[in-house]
Amino acid sequence: MGVPSFYRWLANRYPKTIVNALEKTDDEATLNNPNGFDFDNLYLDMNGIIHPCFHPDQNHHVNSPVTYDQVFHNMFEYIDRIITIVRPTKLLYMAIDGVAPRAKMNQQRSRRFRTAKDRRILEEEEDRLRRKYEIEGRNVLPKVESDVADSNVITPGTEFMYELSKQLQDYICLRIANHPAWRSLKVILSDASSPGEGEHKIMSFIRRQRACEGYDPNTSHVLYGLDADLIMLALATHEIHFSILRENVLAEVAQTSKAKLQLNQGLEETTEQISSLNISNVSNRNSLTKKPYQFLHVWILREYLKLDLKLKEKPEKFVPDIERLIDDFIFICFFAGNDFLPHMPTLEIHEGAIDLLMHVYIEEFKDLGGYLVDVERINERKGCYIKLKRVEKFILAVGAYEDKIFKKRSAIHDSKLRRVLSDIQAAEGHEEDDLFPVMRRVDNQKGSATNLNVDTPCSSRSPDNDMQIVENTKMLKEQLKLYTRQSSDVFKNGLVTDLVKFGSPGWRNRYYKSKFSAETDQDVEKTRKILVEKYTEGLCWVLLYYFSDVRSVMDLVLSLPLWTLCF
Repeated sequence: MGVPSFYRWLANRYPKTIVNALEKTDDEATLNNPNGFDFDNLYLDMNGIIHPCFHPDQNHHVNSPVTYDQVFHNMFEYIDRIITIVRPTKLLYMAIDGVAPRAKMNQQRSRRFRTAKDRRILEEEEDRLRRKYEIEGRNVLPKVESDVADSNVITPGTEFMYELSKQLQDYICLRIANHPAWRSLKVILSDASSPGEGEHKIMSFIRRQRACEGYDPNTSHVLYGLDADLIMLALATHEIHFSILRENVLAEVAQTSKAKLQLNQGLEETTEQISSLNISNVSNRNSLTKKPYQFLHVWILREYLKLDLKLKEKPEKFVPDIERLIDDFIFICFFAGNDFLPHMPTLEIHEGAIDLLMHVYIEEFKDLGGYLVDVERINERKGCYIKLKRVEKFILAVGAYEDKIFKKRSAIHDSKLRRVLSDIQAAEGHEEDDLFPVMRRVDNQKGSATNLNVDTPCSSRSPDNDMQIVENTKMLKEQLKLYTRQSSDVFKNGLVTDLVKFGSPGWRNRYYKSKFSAETDQDVEKTRKILVEKYTEGLCWVLLYYFSDVRSVMDLVLSLPLWTLCF
């Protein structure tokens, strides 16, 4: 899942940490790396490869994969391209998500139920649009039955994951036997039968290697993955030569014209297939749209943090340690969001939450009394790795900004709501009898473009008519995407009722009443103490998960000291 908006915040605040990856399709595997660095180890968080190959984010979705074999073919192309960019010299480690911890499993369950429901609704809308097109005389490509319609099969224990493991083993053996770039590599595959998320299996491997005698501290690492929390995990290793490779998701707008050119070429190929009555092969051309890649160099990020976390006031006889400051930075970012704990209501990264946390940390460091965590004592049994009293002071200092944040957010929300209502009134003219505004907007979004060639049946076989079939299919897919986007816009559709009204008088009591059914002051106080205790347990657990191994909650509770916190 990652940490939403974190990568965008990082790219804006520390732009020199990110460089575009140079890619050359040289057949000679022994050529120097065009990116100017020789990398030793490459780690692949495979879920960042499986999902884009399973349901690619293409503009038209006409040529998406429909069989497992096509997904596997996409994945092999994807891995080959990453190998070509990085060119590791010693190790390739592939990690597929196994069974996740219970906290992550709960989130996955709710998300996958929602995915299944949305897919059913989308299928019904597609059937409606197909009937509409048929009535209007607009032919479209037939609906292709797909083995990969349900992305929920990307789950440990499914037939797909079992087959994926076998295919990857065959792929690795084939590459080692035939490709010179693979022959010198040690290749490790950790599939879904091994418990733990892919990125954490990778980090555990790195920590074990660091503990081995004779480990070279100058070993260079490259980690491929799409989750933003990989940046935190890379910082947590304290490896100097560490980079993260990922797709440049911020350059999608710049790639629009190139994507259109590829789309037109694809339409021409599809038209030829239809003309030759080879419609069954239309969906087999499923190559992925190539997006540019970027390196995020963690060693440059470390230097940025060393400058930004320069303390103004320090306790007596205090000597700053950049490694300890980075550990604290990782810890305070937990409050802005992570995979296992909900972020605090006031802290949104796109609103500057991390900047606020860093500001409070620097300003209050002397009053805190020192560092918040000590990961050197992470394996001790008495919870000495986290200074709870200091954490309490830090949270109280952040809480001093709470009312200001809510008031500013409320003003922005009211302004946005007035603008949306004004736009809806101007577009729809107060049509009270319109019971399905979302569907109507979808059907009319394209204006006259959706009505092109309405009365032109495609009964005759000609290149023009074949091209029109593909164009109609593309239009149908675009309408489906628009329907999905607009029907999920709860803000415009008025599906959200704000019962708490953060920032307005009495919001705290309304919050506890709405979320926890706490009616009296005594109930509120009792609930608050329970929440603080459980949230603190969660913070300790996540800290252990980032810097050590997965711990059971019971072991965690038994290892923690008694505390009395009031934030």
